[in-house]
Amino acid sequence: MKSALPPAILIMGPTASGKTAAAMALADRLPVELISVDSAQVFIDMDIGTAKPERAMLARYPHRLIDLISPEERYSAACFRRDALAAMAEITAAGRVPVLVGGTMLYFRALLDGLAELPQADAALRDEIDADAARDGWPAMHARLAGLDPATAARLHPTDSQRIQRALEVCLSSGRPMSELLADSVAEKPPYDFLQIGLLPSDRTVLHERIARRFDEMLLAGLDDELAMLRRKYVLDPGLPSMRCVGYRQAWEAQDGLIPRRELRDRGIFATRQLAKRQITWLGNSFAAENHDCLDPQLGATVVARVARFLNA
Repeated sequence: MKSALPPAILIMGPTASGKTAAAMALADRLPVELISVDSAQVFIDMDIGTAKPERAMLARYPHRLIDLISPEERYSAACFRRDALAAMAEITAAGRVPVLVGGTMLYFRALLDGLAELPQADAALRDEIDADAARDGWPAMHARLAGLDPATAARLHPTDSQRIQRALEVCLSSGRPMSELLADSVAEKPPYDFLQIGLLPSDRTVLHERIARRFDEMLLAGLDDELAMLRRKYVLDPGLPSMRCVGYRQAWEAQDGLIPRRELRDRGIFATRQLAKRQITWLGNSFAAENHDCLDPQLGATVVARVARFLNA
């Protein structure tokens, strides 16, 4: 029986899995509008390193929730949920179908399940955690988190500084593991009938090759120059979420002499592959998605056919 709720499509997958191309194939054939689910593409002027669609492409295929804030600002999962639901309501009211496309799995999770009431940011505590990390390293902080909140530590990479910092902050300020607080949260299901489509590689080696090619293209397109421009235009530091994005972090380290410039490419590719690995793990463990091979040459047509069946059911 057809759902009484309006439809919404989620296209999720790791970096370089062809999510944007699949979304554009939908926009070519079905009455949809696109919403970006990308924690890096929210930043203005960060185009090359975020693989943001080019201006001509965005003119033809508009994406909501791109270019929202400056790289000096912060954007949370709660902000995303608020903005995404507002955009979805507008799209639905116009008689069209929202398609949310991206690779920030935390944002998808927040949209589907709501958010727990977590403690507010504590600047002094964050400074203390950062000082400890500067002395001992983030893997040591990850080990510390594992003693306080094993469940959260198990899903975080030992060098995922931003999330380790936040999880430690929550544990230390609340006296409870973040995983417990999240489990206690009341689910707030959005009023939509969701079709979740996951794009996963049948051969990770091929995905890794795609990632390497794309990072090479970013370097040739001027990633290093883009970061230099950002540092001139804005008041930035390497601790900001914008500058922790893969690619920008490694370019910053190269510009400041923290790593040899000749290592920028290899470190950037390695970090991007690690990001893809985490995205694949999230997608496999946390979502009820219908998975499709992102390496299939007919992926666009397959996704269009599946969505058309869903909308016409």
